[in-house]
Order: sequence, then structure tokens, then C-alpha cells
Amino acid sequence: MTGRNKWRVVVSMGKSGDGKRLRHIETVTGKHSDAIRRRNELEVLRDKGVITPQARLTLGEHLRSWLAGPVANRCSPRTIDSYESIAERHIIPALGHYQLRQLNYLAINEYYSKAKETLTPRTVAKHHRLLSQALKYAVRQEFLVRNPCDLADAPKWQPKEMRTLTKEEAAIFLKAAGSSIFYPVYYTAIHTGLRQAELCGLRWRDIDLERSSLSVSQVLYKRRGVCQFKEPKTSRSRRQVKLTGNLATYLKEYRAERESLYLHLGQLLTPDSLVFGFLNKPCDPSMLSHDFAKIAKRAGIKEVCFHSLRHSFASLALAEGAAPKVISEALGHASVAFTLQTYSHVISAQQEKAMELLNDVLPEGFVTKLSPEP
Repeated sequence: MTGRNKWRVVVSMGKSGDGKRLRHIETVTGKHSDAIRRRNELEVLRDKGVITPQARLTLGEHLRSWLAGPVANRCSPRTIDSYESIAERHIIPALGHYQLRQLNYLAINEYYSKAKETLTPRTVAKHHRLLSQALKYAVRQEFLVRNPCDLADAPKWQPKEMRTLTKEEAAIFLKAAGSSIFYPVYYTAIHTGLRQAELCGLRWRDIDLERSSLSVSQVLYKRRGVCQFKEPKTSRSRRQVKLTGNLATYLKEYRAERESLYLHLGQLLTPDSLVFGFLNKPCDPSMLSHDFAKIAKRAGIKEVCFHSLRHSFASLALAEGAAPKVISEALGHASVAFTLQTYSHVISAQQEKAMELLNDVLPEGFVTKLSPEP
């Protein structure tokens, strides 16, 4: 008994892996018989697996466990860092003290309202997505019966239309980048649509100049100052990409130049040598992004980043009539539907051109004149 008509109910939950006793504790208000009845109910629920030692788990503890487990196992280093930053800097300080079973949509909505005072709607939407995924996992683990994020008011934001290079801007940028040591990366990026991590991970064994194709089989991420090679995170990302004629010719000349340079330095260019590295030292992603920004500024091209080269490849190819399925496979997208949604502005602009082509194919129409009724 803890107070007047208050009873402390303790149910043994066994032992943890390190031998520590686990208990489920509740306070029951009422008669002693009410406490006994609740204890019996809890023991039945324990035996059925409905309540677990995690019943008193806080949101903060759950988030850290989720990040260290499922997220760390399936996400890229960049995604992991982003999730950890959101959790540790924002969600845990505001909501981390709540026990999972006590967290409700009202507390979540209040968090979103306060977050909007200092953060953009898009950023708050990212917080909602992360929190919803973490709590969805809690439901699967039977820590929760229902995800409170399903009842919360999800932050809304209007996605900004992506900025891509026109044909003229692409030519201007490549000309401005001519003296950069990263020119081969930029030229390959806009001809293939590869992600920065995919380009930095390319080896010469991944490029088949006879068949004019390349394979994406490893990527390079820079995490906390250290470059790491990883396998592509999805089967779609692990793919073959056809080379344009210009790129195939360029890479043949570039390889010959690399072989000559390595030989001059007493080294051999091997199949495992990085295409855009030097003496097995990888291309630094941070330096690459910084160099791109400087060149774009010098060329007078605004509101673009390195990733714009990938979007520009897709937009230019689709604008010239390339099939969305072909571009989707080249980009490594999860589905053609995602590609169509991402580049809907380009696809819709093609409707007029398509109608003009159809107009040239189909014959002119004529109106049948009917005789007037007598």
C-alpha cells in the first residue's frame, strides 16, 4: 500500500540477459481486492505476451534502440546521421521523457506547433516521418497497440520544384569546369544521372568500354570525416547503365591518360583502381560539392547543387523523348511511378509535342453532311 486507497502492484517479468530482474509496476486506486484482481489480470497478460518488460519504456529509449537496430541495419550512413541528429537535437529533448504508452497525439501536435516556430514546414514534416516510422516499429514489437502519429496532424509543406540545367546551361557549366580536377566526374554525372556516392565508388572493373556500359556495384560515403565503401542499399540501385557515345569516347581517352600518369609514377592502373580517385585515394565528396558550387557561381548558374546534375540528366533525356521506364532504370528508382511523379513537369510539357506528332500520323477528319428530312 502506497497511500490511502492506493496499492502498488508488482509483476515479475523474469530476468534480462545480464541476469537483472525485470518487473512491471502499476499503481491501483481502490480496495485491496481491486489491486489483487489487477495483479491477476497483468499476470495473464504477461503470460500471453501482451505486456513486456518494455511496458515502461520511454520514447527516448525506444528511439535510440530503433536507431541502433533497424535503422543502422538498413539505412545509408548519411540517413543514419540525419535521423540521429533529428532525434537527439529535437524529438528526444521535447518528447523523450514520455513513456510509450502515455504518448498521445495531443503531445505530438503540440511538439509540431512549437517546432514550426523555428523550423521550416519541410523540416517538421521530416520529424513527423521519423517519429511515425519509429512508433510504427513499436506497434510491430507490440510495445504499443496503436501509432499515435496516425491521429496527429501531419505537417504539410509544398515541395519546391527542382532546379535543373538547360542544354545551354549544361554546356556553360562544363566549359567553366574544364580546368577543374573534378571535370571527369561532372561530365560523367550529367551523362549518366549517377548519384555522387555512386560516382565516387566507381572502379575501372565496373566500366565496360567495349559494350558502352557501367555497373553500379559499390558506393562511397563520407561519414564523420571518414570515407567508407558500401554496397548499394537496394537491388534497384545495383544496376547497369548504358553510356552515351560521347561519354564512352571520353572515358577511353581518360583511361589512357590515367594509365600514362600512373606508369610515370611507377604505379599500375588496375581493374580495382577508382575511376575518379588517385593512387587509390578516393574522391572526397565534400571537396566535390564545394568545387561544384564555386564553378556554378563563377558560371552565373544559380540555385543548383551537385545533385542537380542527376536531375538535369533525367530532365534533358525525358524532354528529348526518352521512355520514362528507361530513365527510371538508369536512375535506379524504386518504380516508374516514382520517376513520373518526380519529373511530372517534364512529362506534362511533352504532351504538346506528342499531340503534334500524333497530328502528323492520323488523317484529317471530315464531317458527314446529312440530307434534311422530308
